Amino acid sequence: MADQAEPEILFERRGGAGLVTLNRPRALNALTLAMIEALHARLDAWARDDSIACIVVRGRGGRAFCAGGDVRSLYDLHRAGRVAETRPFWLAEYRLVARVARYPKPYISLIDGLVMGGGVGISLHGSHRVSGDSYSLAMPEVGIGLFPDVGMTYALPRLPGRTGSYLALTGARIGAGDALAVGLATHHAAASDFDAIVEALAEGEAIDPLLRRHAAPPPAAGPLVAERAVIDAAFAGENVPAVLARLDEAAAAGSVFAGETAALMRTRSPTSLCIAHEQMRRGPDLDCATAILTEFRLAIRAMQGADFFEGVRAMLVDKDGAPSWQPAELDAVSPEAIQAAFRPLPDAEPDFQ
Repeated sequence: MADQAEPEILFERRGGAGLVTLNRPRALNALTLAMIEALHARLDAWARDDSIACIVVRGRGGRAFCAGGDVRSLYDLHRAGRVAETRPFWLAEYRLVARVARYPKPYISLIDGLVMGGGVGISLHGSHRVSGDSYSLAMPEVGIGLFPDVGMTYALPRLPGRTGSYLALTGARIGAGDALAVGLATHHAAASDFDAIVEALAEGEAIDPLLRRHAAPPPAAGPLVAERAVIDAAFAGENVPAVLARLDEAAAAGSVFAGETAALMRTRSPTSLCIAHEQMRRGPDLDCATAILTEFRLAIRAMQGADFFEGVRAMLVDKDGAPSWQPAELDAVSPEAIQAAFRPLPDAEPDFQ
């Protein structure tokens, strides 16, 4: 009954560590607006507190560190005709991600179970990311008519080769082996050691020697390593149709992975695929704050469209797995509309510096 009887997010000063526990296990620790605002306020306070040497973030329940933002609540606002009220969520979430990215103290995420979307945003931009036994990461936004956000416009293009573009355009899940190989995770430890790591951090033990002491053998890498040549060749395509054409060519030459990847992409929102591809093209030239501002523009405009709400309906509400994308085909996506989605908003824009 933790979700009902206790706060959604718990804060504890433990020695020199500020400990954050995401406490919605039955909702896979998905972030609500209240959780986002509370975490931001506490991070601000702990940044000013000289007795706090580091921040430690973990999720309760074992199934998930954090399955992302509570997008179901945004769908409900849409259904109630209150789309304008979605803006505070995006603003608060992106400001929190920007705060984590510029946090002045070591920020250690202990990640076991599923980590997606906003959960990636509040962990990846910190200094240390420790994967546990059941670590599983995905940025699946193109599958719900959105786009890889929470600073992924900055982070994913900076991964080795085209691995970031693969993650952005497929939404595929990867395990700890791949995450360690490309730098999404910095360390690996048994989840059963997480409590001991927290206690040692509270006692002031140096972070890097501590994490080396608790290091567990990393799991075997998966497709990001094994299929790197196919990924780098295909996802260098100049647009989404070109990426799919290269995957189809590789599949025809015998690559099962390429065929499966192309099939997965063809289930995603065509508009989202084109947005994500453009993010990966622009991202290398943006700093983190500007990337997050870009995502805010995209999010506000996504709230004015249909695909996000249709994707949430199909995947999370009705769960029929059959979204009706608008448009339904890649060749019907307007290149001009994609470029327009990245332009500054007509009203005053927030500062994520």
